[in-house]
Amino acid sequence: QVQLVESGGGLVQAGGSLRLSCAVSGLTFRAYTMGWFRQAPGKDREFVAAITWGGGSIYYADYADSVKGRFTISRDNAKNTVYVRMNSLRPEDTAVYYCAASPSRQNFNYSGNYGYWGQGTQVTVSS
Repeated sequence: QVQLVESGGGLVQAGGSLRLSCAVSGLTFRAYTMGWFRQAPGKDREFVAAITWGGGSIYYADYADSVKGRFTISRDNAKNTVYVRMNSLRPEDTAVYYCAASPSRQNFNYSGNYGYWGQGTQVTVSS
């Protein structure tokens, strides 16, 4: 049974930082592209960031324009965990954040490629 369990969400003031974690079990973690998506109230789910392992120390990452320079995605294949470090948070970053796993190494920002999803963790940024 595949499980993705997010943690690390919470309430933070604008300009603050959070690190989200997603622990994965039940699949060959290193073979999957891992992504973070978010959904704010009344809005569609949107891509945040994704990372795939190219072998050895090679990783490929992609980011939504809205988070470039502020968010950093990383993964630890030994721990089957993916992270996203979120700095300089803004009220518009408020959303439920989901991690997801995809067997594809293309089109990182396409949610349809992701077959496994976590339950989400709430991030609230106050102004």
